[in-house]
This record gives sequence, structure tokens and C-alpha cells, in this order.
Amino acid sequence: MTARIGVITFPGSLDDRDAQRAIRIAGAEPVALWHGSHDLHGVDALVLPGGFSYGDYLRAGAIAAHAPIMAEVKDAAAKGMPVLGICNGFQVLVEAHLLPGGLIRNAHQQFIRRDQRLRVENSDTAWTADFTAGQEIVIPLKNADGGYIASDSELDRLEGEGLVAFRYVGVNPNGSLRDIAGITNERGNVVGVMPHPEHAVEPGFGPDTDAAMRSGEDGLPFFTSAVAAVVAQAA
Repeated sequence: MTARIGVITFPGSLDDRDAQRAIRIAGAEPVALWHGSHDLHGVDALVLPGGFSYGDYLRAGAIAAHAPIMAEVKDAAAKGMPVLGICNGFQVLVEAHLLPGGLIRNAHQQFIRRDQRLRVENSDTAWTADFTAGQEIVIPLKNADGGYIASDSELDRLEGEGLVAFRYVGVNPNGSLRDIAGITNERGNVVGVMPHPEHAVEPGFGPDTDAAMRSGEDGLPFFTSAVAAVVAQAA
């Protein structure tokens, strides 16, 4: 079977086409979905892409969390569908209470763009199975509201239950508590990550590596993991 992965476009989404390209490179069929619809068009997985949904009015992701399509996203996630939120999509997931905690203005109060080193902390999710725990990867990061926060008790729970999916290595670019760059829900089907894996899936367009400039493809396993999860679920 060919997995069909939907990418939701909100007003202000910037990276929806990049996410669609990443899905196609991973061997799946990307399906464009609109924020104002209640139809998921029978997709097998979902990506909430980066950008500035609704201009980040009120709070980043706050309005998008109440978009019509989010009712279907919540139902699908509850039934086990793989859902990935990237940057603004991560913000939408926490505002929709599909993931715990919150994301606030970067500690230095500035927008940042860098190729960011991460450590994979959990390789048992629908979006991380093609990584190995402890693996270090480099993918681009670009955000102004990327500081992950939660109460001490919630942070302890995330750590204790293995729900931290990715952690910043080398430098914490935005002041995220405990260097958290991405988290997962208990079931492992919903993942939010602040850096952008869709920008590191194709030679010539990713981060620099020792092999060549812009040759990094460390973001591709996010999408191949989801494809494998969908195929396994259908078997």
C-alpha cells in the first residue's frame, strides 16, 4: 500500500509545501488539507506544518487550535493516527491539549535560525522508529516562540515516562526547559518537535555535513518512520 499523509494548511502556514515534498520523498502520497474543512480525506497520518498560523495572534498556535479541522485531528489522534506537529504545528498541538506544556517567546527575545544538533531520546514513536535512542542528528531550526515550558511535576513526568522525544545538544537555542526540543504523547502516535525535519530530507537542500555542503538528510527518518508505522498498522 501507499501511505497517504495529510498536511494541514492554516492561514499563515509557510512550510506546508516543504512537508508535502518530504512525504513524497519518503515514499508516501501527500494530501493537502484545509484548516476550514472537517474532511481528512481518508489519510493515514497527519502533519501540522510550520509557519505563523493566524499571524500568531494571541499566542502562537492558539487560534489554529480551534480551527474546524482540529476536531477531526483530535478524534484521529485519539484513535491512534500518527500526528506530527513541526514548529508552529507543535505550538498548535500543545494549545489543542494533544501534548502537554506550552511554548513561549525565546529567552533572548529574538527570532533564531540555525542548523541545530539534537539527540534522539525516544525511538519508540510513530515518527522516530527509524532513529536509534541516543543518536545525534542535525536539522534546521527557525522560531521566535520556541521555548518549551511545563511545571516541574509535568517535566518530571515527561522525563520519568520517556516522553521527551528530542533534546537540544551543544546549545539551547531558545531557553527550553531541560533542553527539550520535542515530546510525544503516551501512546507514541502524536509527536511535536520545534526544529524542521522537512528541511533536511534531500541532498543539496539540507544542513552542511562533513561529506558535502547542504547534504544533510537527518530529517527524512521522521517521515519514513511514519510510512512504516502506517503500513504495519494496515497489515
